Amino acid sequence: MQTADSLADKEKMLANYVPVFVMLPLDVVSVSNVLEKQEELRRQLRQLRAADVDGVMVDVWWGIVEAEGAKCYDWSAYRELFHMVEEEGLKLQAIMSFHQCGGNIGDAVDIPLPRWVRDVGESDPDIYYTNRSGTRNREYLTIGVDDQPIFDGRTAVELYSDFMKSFRANMADFLDAGIITDIEVGLGPAGELRYPSYPEAQGWVFPGIGEFQCYDKYMKEEFKEDATMAGHPEWDLPDDAGEYNDKPTKTKFFAAKNGTYLTEKGSFFLTWYSNKLLMHGDQILDAANEAFLGCKLKLAAKASVLPHSLSATRKPSLCCLHCNPTTCIAGLRHPLVVQRRQPCSRANCRLLQPERSRRLQNHRKNAGKTRCYPQLHLCGDEKLRTDQESQEWAGRTRSTAWREGIEVACENALSRYDRRGYDQILKNARPNGLSRNGRPKLRVLAMTYLRLSDELLKRINFNVFRLFVRKIHADQFHGVGLLQEYCADPWKYFKPITPVERSKPAIPMHEILEATQTMKSYPFDPETDTSVGGAFADLVDAALRILTSSFD
Repeated sequence: MQTADSLADKEKMLANYVPVFVMLPLDVVSVSNVLEKQEELRRQLRQLRAADVDGVMVDVWWGIVEAEGAKCYDWSAYRELFHMVEEEGLKLQAIMSFHQCGGNIGDAVDIPLPRWVRDVGESDPDIYYTNRSGTRNREYLTIGVDDQPIFDGRTAVELYSDFMKSFRANMADFLDAGIITDIEVGLGPAGELRYPSYPEAQGWVFPGIGEFQCYDKYMKEEFKEDATMAGHPEWDLPDDAGEYNDKPTKTKFFAAKNGTYLTEKGSFFLTWYSNKLLMHGDQILDAANEAFLGCKLKLAAKASVLPHSLSATRKPSLCCLHCNPTTCIAGLRHPLVVQRRQPCSRANCRLLQPERSRRLQNHRKNAGKTRCYPQLHLCGDEKLRTDQESQEWAGRTRSTAWREGIEVACENALSRYDRRGYDQILKNARPNGLSRNGRPKLRVLAMTYLRLSDELLKRINFNVFRLFVRKIHADQFHGVGLLQEYCADPWKYFKPITPVERSKPAIPMHEILEATQTMKSYPFDPETDTSVGGAFADLVDAALRILTSSFD
C-alpha cells in the first residue's frame, strides 16, 4: 500500500516525466493515398502502447493529400490512421509536410510534390530553389514564390495555409478529443527551416561547403531590388562562393583573410539571405497560427542540425541556414519568430541575448517549443571532433532557447538501438539529471524516437527500448516498491497543452538583429543519471542478438 509520503515522492518525481512519441514509417500512408498493412500496423501500435509509449508522429504529405488537383483534398487514409491511433490509446503528433520525400538521409520512399504544382514547374522551373550553375532542387518551393500568385492565382504561402485550414476542418473530431497534441509545420527541405544547400542527390559529400540557393529569377529580382534600395544597384549575388564539395579556404567568398563575406557587400548578402529565410518561416508560422487558432495543441517548427565544424574557416552553415555575419554562427535569430507565433520546433534551437530580448517582451505571446536533436550525425574521419562540436552547438542552442522561455523537445537524427545512444538521449532530455524535489530546472518538453520499424521491434532491441521509455518517464524506485507509471495527463507533469492564441505583431528585423548574440550554455552533466546500461550491457545485447536472431 502506498503511504502519503510515498505518494508525495511520486508526485515530485512525476515533474521529471518526459513523454515519448515514436515516428511512424514515412509511407504508412502510401503514395496512392491508401493506409496499407493495417493489421500489422495495429499490432505494432499495441506493442508501443504496451511499452508505455505516449504517442506516435506521422508525416501528412502535401503530395498525397492534394495530389489530384488544386484544393482537391483527400484526407480519408489519414482519418483511418488517426482513428486507429485513437483506438489504441495513443496520442498523435502530425507533421504538415510540404516538401518532397526522397533524397534525404533515411528517406526510403519517394513522395513528390503534388502533380499540379509540378506542372507549374514544367513551364516555370524558377519555382524551385536554384544554385549558381542553374541546377534546380525540386524538394521544396523556393521562398522566392512565397508571395507570387502563380499557382492558379494563389501564392505559395496561401497553398500551405489552405492545406492547414482543410486539415483542421477535416480532423476537427480528433483535435477536439485531444488526440492530436502537436502540429509540426514544414518550413523547407526535410521540413526544416533552411536552404537545400547540401543535397546528396546533386553530388554533395560531407564535409563539402555546400552552395547558396538563391539564383532562381524571383530571388534574383528581390536581391537586386533590395540592393538598389540600399544604394548599391551594382551588387549581384555571389559568384565566388565555390561549389558543393569545395573547402572554404579554396573560395574567395569564405577565405579566412579578406574573404568576400567580410566586406560590406558580403555582409549585406548574408544578412539578406538570412532575413529571407526568417521571413519565410514567420509567414508560414503565422498562417499556421491562424489555421489552428483556439485548438488545444502545440505548434511546432523544425530547424536543422549544424553538421559541420563551428570554426571560423568553415562556412557551410551560411549556405543552408541564416547567420550573423559577424560571428559566423548559424541559426541565431529564431526565438523571436518562434515565440511570437507560439510554435514548437524540432531541431536545433535559436540563440538570443536575454538582457536584449527583455526589451521585446511586449511583442511576445506564450512561448512555444523548439526541438533539438539529442544525437547528431557522425560522418567520415572527422567523427570525433564533429560529435564534440555538434554537442557543444546543441547545448548552446538549447540553453538559449530555455533562457528565452522557449520549450525544447528532442528527436534522434538516425535510428539507434544501442544503450549508449539511449543514454545520450536521456542526458539531453534532462541535462542536469532528475530532481527529487519537484520540477527540474532543465527538461525537454517531449522526445520523438525515429522510427517505428521491424528492427526496433526485434526482441533485444525492443527490450532495451522499453527500458529507455521507463527511464525517460523518470521510472525510478522511490521508497519501498514505488514506481513511476505512464501518465496521460500533461498537467500532472507541468507541461499543459493550452489553446493556441493569436500571435503578437511582427518584431522589427533590426530589433532581432540587435538581439543576436552567442552565449555560453548551461552547465550540463557529463553523463545521465538514468542510464539504461553501459558498454558491457551493449556487448551482452550484441551476443544475445546473435543467439536469438533466428527467433525474431
